[in-house]
Amino acid sequence: MSAPPLPAPAASAVDFSALRMKGLTLAIAAFLVLGLAVPLALMVVKSLQDARGNFVGLANYALYFSSAAPLESIANTLVIGVVSTIVTIPLAFLYAYGIHRSCMPFKRLFRGIALIPLLTPSLLFALSLVQLFGNQGILKDLLFGHSIYGPIGIVIGMTFAHFPHTFIVISTALGLADRRHFEAAESLGTSRLRVFLTLTLPAAKYGLISASIVSFMLSITDFGIPKVIGGKYQVLATDIYKQVIGQQNFEMGSVVSVLLLAAAAITFLFTRLVQKRQVAMMSGRAVPYEPAPRRAFDTVMFLACAAIALCIVGVLAVAVASSFIKFWPYNLGLTLKHYNFDLAAGGGWQAYRNSLTLATCTAVAGTAIVFLGAYLVEKSRDLPRVRQVIQALAVTPMAVPGLVLGLAYIFFFNKPGNPLGLLYGSMTILVLVTIIHYYSVTHFTMLTALKQVDPISRRFRFAAGAPVPHALAGDGPAHDDRHPGRFGLLLRPR
Repeated sequence: MSAPPLPAPAASAVDFSALRMKGLTLAIAAFLVLGLAVPLALMVVKSLQDARGNFVGLANYALYFSSAAPLESIANTLVIGVVSTIVTIPLAFLYAYGIHRSCMPFKRLFRGIALIPLLTPSLLFALSLVQLFGNQGILKDLLFGHSIYGPIGIVIGMTFAHFPHTFIVISTALGLADRRHFEAAESLGTSRLRVFLTLTLPAAKYGLISASIVSFMLSITDFGIPKVIGGKYQVLATDIYKQVIGQQNFEMGSVVSVLLLAAAAITFLFTRLVQKRQVAMMSGRAVPYEPAPRRAFDTVMFLACAAIALCIVGVLAVAVASSFIKFWPYNLGLTLKHYNFDLAAGGGWQAYRNSLTLATCTAVAGTAIVFLGAYLVEKSRDLPRVRQVIQALAVTPMAVPGLVLGLAYIFFFNKPGNPLGLLYGSMTILVLVTIIHYYSVTHFTMLTALKQVDPISRRFRFAAGAPVPHALAGDGPAHDDRHPGRFGLLLRPR
């Protein structure tokens, strides 16, 4: 006699899981609106006003374009963005390809070297290039009579400064590959070139496009490198500095800022078109790709990665060495006086401690916020319009120089009657503006990883009752009992 069927569980009157997802989506949207959209909106309004706050329409724009200099700055900005992207992306792809698809030694060392520039301001590379290739540089003859001050120096400096950002995005894309696809191609006798063109590149397509967007936007908004090594070569970022700092003309500086914001709108539309064509490349039964040893290929990849790593270390070593030199290159005697921060303007050692506090708080809070935002954009299906707003705002910070964002925060948080004005002048507002400033790169990186994840595997884990952190990390039930933690490889570094 068969047992009577178990009673069906009572349906919950309220779907708390859906409410939680909607609440998190609205929270991330509110964070980006208050931290980015509203301050930038006030910046746009400022571009339509005169110094007294009176509405003047497009008069400031007409005045800005009344001479040929702005058009030259726009053209120079686009040229720098395109050229630096063309140089940086192949180098970053080659470096990431060697790490993920070869059996060369010292992979961890190469990966660590590639990430070192993230810890330095971009202008540090410009200073090192001046010491190496400037008028008194020790390697200036290698330029064959050309000057480092101008577009050559700007492109080289931006290649070094933006290399780790593009490398992270591309490395994330190349690190997510299903070994079964490559084994099938090998069993069919497919040539390695065809495998590269039909399997590797399509799988990394979104990563390459995202990295190109990141490189281009960082290049056209970078201020430090053009200011230090650009010479008389004017770009939009330095135009903003001249208008705001040099002439105290906030209205005209806002005009230039709006021009850069227009690039963010174009970028958002382009990324939306790309996303519609992107599909997950890793299923719930995926087996991580493990390259087979090939002596000739591994040697070539090692030499290529070693050359790139040597350039990064060499340029940084010049900056470190010069900090111990009395007066480069005239007096090469060693000294520690440059490290006596208490004698320098800007707060001394307290400023250094504040910087460490800012970095720690930004890393902890920023990682959680950006990952949650990227996850909701890619994997959630609730509130589609709100998620589109999140995605649009997530790509915007790339087109906003730090100087512009700082001015926008002054206009917003220092505005009379704003209850958030209590944050003005605190560490909290510094953490907030830093998270917003670097939001785009981390968002693209996480989005690239999440786009490769098969939604069926994720849903299976949630349905099996795995807690949210374990389900995302790959713990708990999995499709394939032979590889119970395989899904975690999608989000964990190898």
